[in-house]
Parts: sequence; C-alpha cells; structure tokens
Amino acid sequence: MTLDQGSITEAFAHAQGEEIALQAAAQAIRAAMGSDSCDILLVAPTGGLVMKASTELLELVDRIRVGRGVGIAGQVAESGEPFFASSGLKDHPDFARWPGVEAPDAEAGAFVPIADSSETLGVLCNEWMQPTVLDEATRVTLVDAGRALGTALRIFRGAFEAGSHVNRLGLLAEVTDTLSGTPYLEEILQHLVNITARRFNYRVVSLRLLDEKGEQLILRAAYSAHRAYARRPVIKLGESIAGKVIQMQRPMIIEDVQNYDDFLGHDLAVEQGQRSMVCVPLQLYNRAVGVMSCYTGEVRQFPPDEVATLETLAKQAAVAIEHAKSQVKDTLLQEMHHRVKNNLQQVASLLRLQMRQGTAKTLHEALTDTLSRIEAIAAVHDLLSREDLDHIDLKSLSETLIQHQQQSFLSPEKRIVFAVRGDQVLLTTLQATQVALILNELIQNAVSHGFQVTDNGEVHVTIEENEDQIHLWVSNNGDALPVGFDMASGRLGLQIIVGLARSLGGSFLLENRLGWTVGHVTFTRRAGE
Repeated sequence: MTLDQGSITEAFAHAQGEEIALQAAAQAIRAAMGSDSCDILLVAPTGGLVMKASTELLELVDRIRVGRGVGIAGQVAESGEPFFASSGLKDHPDFARWPGVEAPDAEAGAFVPIADSSETLGVLCNEWMQPTVLDEATRVTLVDAGRALGTALRIFRGAFEAGSHVNRLGLLAEVTDTLSGTPYLEEILQHLVNITARRFNYRVVSLRLLDEKGEQLILRAAYSAHRAYARRPVIKLGESIAGKVIQMQRPMIIEDVQNYDDFLGHDLAVEQGQRSMVCVPLQLYNRAVGVMSCYTGEVRQFPPDEVATLETLAKQAAVAIEHAKSQVKDTLLQEMHHRVKNNLQQVASLLRLQMRQGTAKTLHEALTDTLSRIEAIAAVHDLLSREDLDHIDLKSLSETLIQHQQQSFLSPEKRIVFAVRGDQVLLTTLQATQVALILNELIQNAVSHGFQVTDNGEVHVTIEENEDQIHLWVSNNGDALPVGFDMASGRLGLQIIVGLARSLGGSFLLENRLGWTVGHVTFTRRAGE
C-alpha cells in the first residue's frame, strides 16, 4: 500500500474551503490504502473530537462527536500515539460504535494522530471489514499521512487568515455586483445569503425583515440544506437573539446556540448542527430594517474583521432593499394609473348602457345606481391598498360590498341579515373588478327587489372553488321571482351581470329554488392578468 503525500497537499491547494479539502483528502487516503472507510476527526474547541470528513458517512459529518478520551480515536487524540489492529477490532474493549449508525463492524483498523510539529489536531481513522495485514510499511505510510494532513491543515488555516482581508474585499465586490444586477427584492435577499454562506463557509444564513408595522421580523431568505428552516416562525421585537439585535442595533455573538437559553429553536439547531452564531442588523440611516443571522457547524470565534465585513454587507443589503422597494413603488404607480384608466372607461361604458336603457327612471334613482357601481369598483382599490398588491380575496370583497349596501342603500324599516360563507378565493385585479360589479348588482337586486313587500329576511353570499372553477351564489328568502319571469327581458342590472359573466368566460342563472331566489355565477379563475 502506497500513498503519495503530495495528493494530500494537492487536496488543500485547490479547495475552496476546509471541509472540501478534508473530504478530498479522505477520499485520496482511502483509495491509496484500500480501506473500506476513511474518517477524519478533528479536535473541537470545546474538547473531544468531531467528524469533519467521511467516505461512507457523509450525511453525519459535523454531527458525530466523540468525548475527550472516549474510544480508540479519543485515546489516540489524547496520547498522540497511533493504534493498529489487523483483526478483532470490533471486539477490542475500547472500540466505540458510532451512535445511531447501523453498519457492519470492522475487523481491522488504523487510528493515527493528525499532528504538526506543535500539537495534535485530530485523528485519521481507516477501517477494513475483513482482517487485513497492517505491516510496518503500511503503518509508517499512515503515520506520515497523519503528519502530512496536520501540516497541510495548519498551512491552509494560516493562509486563510493571512488572506482573509483580500478574500473579504473580493466578497464585497461580488455582493455589490450581484445586488446591482437585479431589481427584484427576493432575488437580492437570496443572492446575499447564498454568497455570504459560501464565502464564510457558514452552515446556515438567514435574513429577516421588519414588517410594515415594525413589530415582527419575518423570514425572507435562507441558506440551509434543511427545508424545515424555511418554516421558521416570525419573531417579535425583543424576542430571541434576532429581536434583541434589531433593538440594540449592534451585532451579537453567541458561542453555542445549542446551550443558549434565549435561542428559539434548539431542536432545529441540533438537527441542523448549528453551533456558533453571529447576528448583525441591517441598518439604513441609523434605522434598523432587518437582521442577518449566520451559523457555523462548529463552536468557534468570529474575528473582528469578519464581523466588520458582515456589518458592511448588511448595510449594502439595506440600501439595495430600499432601492428595490422604490422601484416596486414606481412600477405599482404606473400600474395603478393603468387600472384607474381602465376602470374609468368601465364606468363610462356602464353610463352609456344606462342611457340606452328604455325604462324611465328618476334622476335620483339613476344616480343612486351609478353611485353603487362606482362604489363597487372603489371597493377593489380599497382592498388593494390593504391586502396583496396583485390579488383580491373574494370573501373580503363580498363583505365590503355588503357593508356599502347596509350603510348607503338599505331602508331603515328593512331588517335583513347578511352572511358570507365558503372558500377563500384570490382573484386577479381585473377579474376582481368584474366580479365586484356582478356582486354589487346581485346584492342590490336581492335587497331592492327581493324585499319590496317582505321586510324581514336573509341574504347569503356563498363562494365555492372546485379546482380553478369558481361558483358564486347570492340568495335571498324575500319575495320570489314573478311567475313566467324572463331574464332576457330583465332590468339593466341583469344585463350587466350577463355581460360581465360572459366576459369572465362564465355563465349566470337566476331562479327560484326551495323558497329562495338564487343568482348563480360560474367562471374560471385566471392565474395572472
């Protein structure tokens, strides 16, 4: 068995991070020695050993930990002396099995210290499933491999610290180019956490922004191998570490979040292997707008220049976020102009239709009808200012229109109970405007024509979604439709409903059903404008 010591140095020379270099070295050593597995365990800052590379248990890297002096590997790290067994390894009294790992026990093994001239940095573990002769030449090769690994690791760490300033200047330049390359807020935030995690070799990076009321921190972007991190709950100001950082407006460092009482989510931290944490505020003109939290996979210190770099990144991000929001506002302003123009044209069309209507009405009645239709369109814009910028909840729209009817057009002698029930359905603004006009006509007809004689009763609005097919019912238990009622020769309001239902690609039906007058509109929901 021969091992070119240069392959270990080569692994570190071209690696972009320590963990990548160690993994490449483990693969090279396993291939050269013909072992069934090769693990690299390094001494942790808190004592004991932590697995940093493995050819067979890659998913357990950073998760398997060995206490100080525990097992053969722990004793090798303590004594600095190698251990070899050509057979019977699994029966050795000091042989320790990895907790929770179901795998066949090895028969032969070699455990040698990873050391440079000054100290032991870890243990190199090779195992064979079958008895294997580990002669003197093999043992010397493995001991030399441990020394070469220790030397390469020490040089790599020294070079990283020496070149950290240059690396971080490059990071700032990369982030600047990235943030200026996209106008979209979500892309900006995701690029930021990805770049930061990659350059600093962080296990998890998350970014939270303050909500509009300035009371909660909402997760907007995250770099993590675990999907569960994306489901982290909102954090209130003053709550957890992130909540405190945004109040203090200065960075906060936690040596080990798994042993910190005020950290929310200990279970997830253990599951994902999060240890040390630095949390920095995103500040704009001395005003905190969010926080960025960075987690390592091991307990370690954050040098001052690293924290300073993160603060600079956070400030860049805050400026980019403000710029992106400004662009969104400009775009929305243009869109609102477009929507207002379209809706004014729709009002004009309704007025022309009303002017062509043959039935005579008083000026008061005509203006009341027109006012009601304009109020329906205004309700859509009112909800736009309070809800999602692109979609309207049909239930909220129904409740708003009913409120308008009750406040403005319902006679005081009428005692009518209104109810809105059914599914929550989101509509695009174009469809919402058309549906608002339909709903307005149906509700107004139910009140004015369904309760001409009857003074007491109920009006129900029912919403149902079946895949993309939307069903909308407006029912009242007041006066029934007259015998022989023909919708084709009906009033202007019914003509408007029929026309709008067709423009939605749907249909409309009005009928007496089980003592109720029921208007039923069916249409297909559109995904976009």
